[in-house]
Amino acid sequence: PRVCVVGSGPAGFYTAQHILKHHGGAQVDIYEKLPVPFGLVRFGVAPDHPEVKNVINTFTQTARSERCAYYGNVTVGRDVTVPELRQAYHAVVLSYGAEDNRVLGIPGENLSGVYSAREFVGWYNGLPENRDLKPDLSCETALILGHGNVALDIARILLSPLQLLRKTDITDSSLAALACSKVKRVWLVGRRGPLQVAFTIKELREMINLPGARAVLNPADFSGLENTVKDAPRPRKRLTELMIKTALEKPGEKPVEVQAAAAQAAAPREWGLKFQRSPQEVLPTPDGRRARGIRMALTRLEGSGDSAKAIPTGDVEELECGLVLSSIGYRSLPLDPAVPFDTKHGIIPNSSGRVEGVPGLYCSGWVKRGPTGVIITTMNDSFDTAQSVLEDLQGGVLDVSPSREGFGAVESILRSRGVRPVSFSDWEKIDAAEVARGKAAGKPREKIVDPAEMLRLIGH
Repeated sequence: PRVCVVGSGPAGFYTAQHILKHHGGAQVDIYEKLPVPFGLVRFGVAPDHPEVKNVINTFTQTARSERCAYYGNVTVGRDVTVPELRQAYHAVVLSYGAEDNRVLGIPGENLSGVYSAREFVGWYNGLPENRDLKPDLSCETALILGHGNVALDIARILLSPLQLLRKTDITDSSLAALACSKVKRVWLVGRRGPLQVAFTIKELREMINLPGARAVLNPADFSGLENTVKDAPRPRKRLTELMIKTALEKPGEKPVEVQAAAAQAAAPREWGLKFQRSPQEVLPTPDGRRARGIRMALTRLEGSGDSAKAIPTGDVEELECGLVLSSIGYRSLPLDPAVPFDTKHGIIPNSSGRVEGVPGLYCSGWVKRGPTGVIITTMNDSFDTAQSVLEDLQGGVLDVSPSREGFGAVESILRSRGVRPVSFSDWEKIDAAEVARGKAAGKPREKIVDPAEMLRLIGH
């Protein structure tokens, strides 16, 4: 059987890996719109979290299997359509992720100085489409809307000492911009309370221990929570206890003036969590062009736990900030008119990865279940989809008696449209060049951010 996977992030690679491992005869081709593979492992994981990127070694082993092929620089839905892929393969799995972000839908969202987390992360991680972002970091206060791990990543990158970032694979140009940054205060704002934050304890602890930055948490936000959280699941309990401890921490018993001076000298930068605030409007500068602050509605919570809803109280508050980053989630987009798509939930309607009403078509990862979870979540989800493909192959649901040409058929389509795919060994040349450039600067790699330069490098 010939199986095609669209997208080379974790969902695509884990789906391919599982099918190859459990079916000795399957041939899997992976298509990717960028010349370079690995999706959000390369372009989403924070540069100072290199250990999370170790999965790339597993993906590389999969790609090097003689029954697997990688075709980069091919945009499915434009260079080749899904119906064309379905004619060339016995099964097609869509694993192309979430390439857009949710919008706030408030006035002032399009002012200069307002960015989505997705584009800001793409900028410091070298995602080609965000390489020219040039975020304005000339203000002292930045505000991040959202209480997830991505929000903490961004806060950490904005406040990290440069010597920590210099040793990472952060892009050269974003490092230069951060070196000139005036940002010294970052607020992370959420509509709900401390019990609903979505970040994990590891990321919070890392932020609390960030050198040269102090945490500003309001003890009043946490009063009475010790009792509420007693019966919560252990991860939530430990996370909340760490926030409470940080909020109530008493600095050494020195006189207040000495303390204040010492704190300022030791930690010129600060960050804090604000709760129960919902953005209403980004406020413009007098010329109407840039962000100068944000108006937020104060909220109260109805219900408890993860299902608690934030209801506006009628009170508002304004906060000055020249940089606003919205970290409220990623969003999948429809790929091809031939594929059903649920616009409300931003997913392809499916059961266990089988696309509803289209036999032989499957999906895995964020386009299957929505943009949540970490790499391990995506791994399990992709194994689940791969299992559906294997069951359908074994149970005769997929007819493998007609031979399908696979890439042979696609290649002639691409050639007729002037598209030249990039192979995995081409990527390994790009990879070697990046590692060599990084070595000179004492970094694990220096990412090439321009696809044209990548293609020149491999003689395309």
